[in-house]
Amino acid sequence: MAFGLLILFLVVTVIGVPIGFAIGFTTFVSFLALGGDMMIIPQKLFTGVDNFTFLCIPLYILAAEIMSSGGITESIVHFCDSLVGHVRGGLAHVNVLGSMFFAGISGSATADVSGLGAIEIDIMTRAGYKREYSSAVTAASAIIGPIIPPSSVMIIYAATAGNVSVGKMFLGGLVPGVLLGLGEMIVCYYMAIKHNHPKRERRSTLKEIAVATFQTLPSLVLPLIIMGGIVSGIFTATEAGAVAVVYAFIVAYCKKTLSKKMFYKCCVGTAKTTASVMFIIAIASAMGWAITALQVAQKLVAFCMAFIHSPWVFLLFVNILLLFIGCLLDTSPALLLMVPILLPVAQAYGIDSLHFGIMMCFNLTVGLITPPVGMTLFVTSNVGKVRLTTLYREILPFAAIAIVVLFLITYFPIFTTGLPNALMKY
Repeated sequence: MAFGLLILFLVVTVIGVPIGFAIGFTTFVSFLALGGDMMIIPQKLFTGVDNFTFLCIPLYILAAEIMSSGGITESIVHFCDSLVGHVRGGLAHVNVLGSMFFAGISGSATADVSGLGAIEIDIMTRAGYKREYSSAVTAASAIIGPIIPPSSVMIIYAATAGNVSVGKMFLGGLVPGVLLGLGEMIVCYYMAIKHNHPKRERRSTLKEIAVATFQTLPSLVLPLIIMGGIVSGIFTATEAGAVAVVYAFIVAYCKKTLSKKMFYKCCVGTAKTTASVMFIIAIASAMGWAITALQVAQKLVAFCMAFIHSPWVFLLFVNILLLFIGCLLDTSPALLLMVPILLPVAQAYGIDSLHFGIMMCFNLTVGLITPPVGMTLFVTSNVGKVRLTTLYREILPFAAIAIVVLFLITYFPIFTTGLPNALMKY
């Protein structure tokens, strides 16, 4: 029966039903088929979002909206150009490096493409890069957003797992995010040599770098405040979100870039994004009843224990499974559906929940740029005004390097657990 419900869910998703409604429809059918009391559904919807940890999500989104409204995107691009613009294919490196810095503000691939994307694509195109390649670099660099802290997908995993610290998840994503950024810059350099991409002839002087750093300093300080406060124990991850909003508001006020109209627009954007995420969380929580009633996790544990005798082989199995799922589903619903199923199996193999969580988040994030769905590719196609089929072809080298980094962090847990275990003892 579980297999039948999975097929139903995939069919409903493939025909174009929005993911939240697809999960809701499958949940409704599950309750009917299993004879569940329909009164459980609204109870599950409420309890699913009644979690203090989820308060992080609208707070970080609002902080990013306020910071972005103050022209922070242009200053990040200028700062990164002063650092690496002189390297062969310099603007592609600026694109990746800019996303790494912007990730510390937005924590969202969509926000990255929407905020930095249009600027980066236009700058690269005017400099002589193909628009399709510029869009592919933008899409690839945008997936760094959900990995480098703060990150909404890390919050969702920690809340769903129940026994993992959000702060440790944030720290655990830092090294994989940097590795992904470096890997993408290697691809950019190779493509620059192959296609003779342009570069800025003159290196920036120390004075120019210092000026660019000063102009970008407010945005660079925000992630340091968030992670510094969490690691030192001054405030929790949720409280850090509130601190981030206050800091962003003060910066925008001092720079005189936040009018009442702009602040209202930031609040509306935050409300829309949060509503979408929380709706999916609520529906997926109700879906958890069907997963529990069908004993999917227990059956998967029994199957894996019978046929898979090595944690390494199990991790390979999970990676292949999640790469497939990531091609079809967005990161948040995929996490909400798969964590309750896969985490008990991972724990049965003695795999660290923190390491497994970072691996799952990273894996599903790669799905954002993997055809046939690739949610970030859809957004980039609209922002960059390029054909989706062309973007699919241009993105392949970046998807390949992302998979290489995925397997690196999968089989070398030190990349995911070393920093959080060293800095956080609780």
